[in-house]
Parts: sequence; C-alpha cells; structure tokens
Amino acid sequence: MKKVDRLRFGTAGIPISTPKPSTLTGIEQVKKLGLDAMELEFVRRVNLKPEMARKIKYVAQKNDVLLTAHAPYYINLNATEKAKREASKNRIIQSAERLHEAGGWSVVFHAGYYLKQEPSKVYDTIKSEIRDIVTTLQDKGVNVWIRPELTGKPTQFGSLNELIQMSQEVEQVLPAIDFAHCHARNKGKYNSTEEWREMLSLLEEGLGRDALDNMHIHISGIEYSDKGERNHLNLQESDMKWEDLLRVLKEFKVKGVVISESPNIEGDALLMKKKYEEIKV
Repeated sequence: MKKVDRLRFGTAGIPISTPKPSTLTGIEQVKKLGLDAMELEFVRRVNLKPEMARKIKYVAQKNDVLLTAHAPYYINLNATEKAKREASKNRIIQSAERLHEAGGWSVVFHAGYYLKQEPSKVYDTIKSEIRDIVTTLQDKGVNVWIRPELTGKPTQFGSLNELIQMSQEVEQVLPAIDFAHCHARNKGKYNSTEEWREMLSLLEEGLGRDALDNMHIHISGIEYSDKGERNHLNLQESDMKWEDLLRVLKEFKVKGVVISESPNIEGDALLMKKKYEEIKV
C-alpha cells in the first residue's frame, strides 16, 4: 500500500474556483491553490472510464496531488434485499477499481443503516459484505484502502468502536474519520482536545501506529440536532473547534489526508493547511 509522507490537505471534489471544471483541471487547480490532495466524488454513480482514470493518474502524479474517492451515497450493506446489498458492493468495488487506475490511495463510503436491528447483528452482516468486497478487489490486484466512514447519525452504522473492530478483523480496511460526523452523531460532544486525544489514542491502541500514519480524515463545520447530522457548514460559521483539532493532529504526528467537506471546499482546506503549518508543538 502506498505510504503518505505527511498530512496533506485537499478538497471534496473539484475546487469551486476551477476554470472550465473537470477532474483534470480540478487537480491542476488544487496544485495552483497550494493544496496537495483531492477526493473524487462518485456521488450518484461511478462515471469515470478506465482511459480517463489513466489520464487522471498522470496529471495527479505530475502535480503531486494525492487522490482519494467517495463511493456513491446510495449504499447500504445491511439492506434487507440481497439485490440492494449486491448493488451496494458493486458500487464500492467500481469506485475502488477506478481510483486504483487513477493512482489513488483510499476509498470512503457510508456502510449502511441499522434499520432498527441489533447492532451486533448489523455488524456481522456488514463485515461479511466488506470481506467479500476486499476479496474481490484483492483477486483483481486493486490495492487501495477500503474505508467505512464514521457516520453522522445514530441510525447509521459507523461508530468509532465499530470501525476499529472492523479494521482489526478485515484486512485492507481502515476507518475514515469524519470529525464533524462524530461531533453530530454524539449531539455536540467530541469537540475538545481531550476527546480528540481519546479518539486518536483508541485508534493507535486498536490498530497500531500505521493507522495514524495512514489517516483518511474529513473535516467541516456541521449543523446537527438530537437526531445527528443535518448539513455541513463552513468552519467559521460553526461551533467546530477546528484549530484545536489541528493541534491534536499535529501533536499525534498524524499522516494521511484531510479532506474539506465544507460548502466553500477550497476556502476551508486552505484555512486548515495554513493554520496547521503555523502550529508549533
């Protein structure tokens, strides 16, 4: 698996400021802005052809931009209907294949919903499906991290403990840590230095130093209610103590990727990168 040399900052998708937006010009714009990562957004479907993926790989390597991908949002590995679970698996597999062809590193997805079932039963179902995904990808030589995401609502599978356990039990799997989702899922908690230290310590204890050297992180502001996540906000319009979070990431010497999912994607990515570089620990 590709090693990441530092903590990189990038955008969830093509930067808003990109002239004549496309994935290729978006990567070039990321570089011009002074960022060094970009997440390919397969929001509804995987619409990237293999030949374009190869062009993207060339442009990303030329500009030293590390690529991640977000698999389509309509995924539920705990769906009642087998056909829906199979379709969900195929969306993740296709996302990983295209990302691999584009020279990328890590694919993230929302794994599923509890559907009022016992969490332990849901865990076993989703683990079985993710194991199938990994086996299929390994058979095809697809070498990217598979990342179930820490989700923003208590009705969704994806607590920190579930993701750590999944990563212990299935190879090629590590968590995608969305700190805004964690804040919303826990009704305003996980917004302090002590709580973030606790999270990173749990990751290191459960998965070893490699987990902190290969983190796939999402950060944004977030609006939430008792039911969890409502919508993303710009950092400076939210209650997210993002500067303290960046200090903790630096304190723990985290490497990997921070993807800005704020509405002003490159604005907050640049804000975070500048602040991170100023922090002395």
